[in-house]
Amino acid sequence: MFDSKYDRLPKAGDSETKSGVDFIYLSPKPLPTGAPPFSSRDLHRESNDVYLDFAVGRGNFEFMARAGIGSVVFIALFFLFTSGFGAWLRRDIQPFLTTWVEIFTNTYVQGFIWTLFIVYIFIFFLAVRRVSIHPPIRFNRHRREVAFVPQKGDSPCYVAWESVITCVSSGQLITQYAVLPEHKLMIGLRDTNTGNVLWSTISTGSFNLAVSEWEAIRTYMEEGPSMLPAQNTDDPEEGSVAFFHLCRRSYRAENSLLRYISGFLVIQFLSGWTVPCHISRWVNTRPKAGFPRDVLEWSKPLQLNQQIKPSEDLLHETAEIRKFFSKGKTLLDYFRSKSLIPEKQSSTRGTEEERRTD
Repeated sequence: MFDSKYDRLPKAGDSETKSGVDFIYLSPKPLPTGAPPFSSRDLHRESNDVYLDFAVGRGNFEFMARAGIGSVVFIALFFLFTSGFGAWLRRDIQPFLTTWVEIFTNTYVQGFIWTLFIVYIFIFFLAVRRVSIHPPIRFNRHRREVAFVPQKGDSPCYVAWESVITCVSSGQLITQYAVLPEHKLMIGLRDTNTGNVLWSTISTGSFNLAVSEWEAIRTYMEEGPSMLPAQNTDDPEEGSVAFFHLCRRSYRAENSLLRYISGFLVIQFLSGWTVPCHISRWVNTRPKAGFPRDVLEWSKPLQLNQQIKPSEDLLHETAEIRKFFSKGKTLLDYFRSKSLIPEKQSSTRGTEEERRTD
């Protein structure tokens, strides 16, 4: 992704545009972003003083299940009403109900619907399997390294924390209804042996949420688990049945009865009501792939004198950017100021050379 613009690996402050999508890199090095540490999906559930596990949240599977069920039901209803309309046109020739049943239960119609259903089930279980065979990404703050296992049975790869590639992408998602903004947090772990980069992508609601998601990981690695955002047990988790009914009550309170029925009840009923929530719960309670023995040994705590310290470059630039924040500037302002330094220096040198020539 970064080969087209730079003849080197990216670093914090780099930016590029590819296929209409803007990318801004937040690391390496993992500098403070100025955003509050926050995870909208509690993606870092497993954490202690030594390591943090970063994995996909429940909300992803609930949406996937709901979209699949809704698509199959929509196609089935389309054929149901189309066959009913065809039977109504032939009502003077054949009995209406008999013709309707015959058209809808036609081998080709039912074959198309069930094929679509089987394809959806296959795609869904393929996604579930991919999650179950991929252990989460583990961030080790004692060693200042990140471990990832491409899939179950593969040898683990270890990446230095300050070499993790992180960027936020901002683009547009085109659907049949509208053009919507799309923001993603992308974490890249580069295998130094092969040069391949494993990307973990997390969709977020806004650019700020993507940055906050990364800031939660960064503050954990630099400052410890006490800096992680506290999980509010009173708030239901996205993708759960409780969260679904919370959204339903909120929608009812903010809209008229007619819009509540047409805009929520009908759509959610046709997409499975709370069934996707139960499917998501089943996915999240399935046994996940464990880490190999090497990673478990690597995850053991180290003595204080054995723990890896931040590099001098990171400490220096972190102090510099915090001073910048104290002046009311933002992270993007800091990156812009850094990128303008070479231009000012080059222009100054050019002026001096012109004076010497004169």
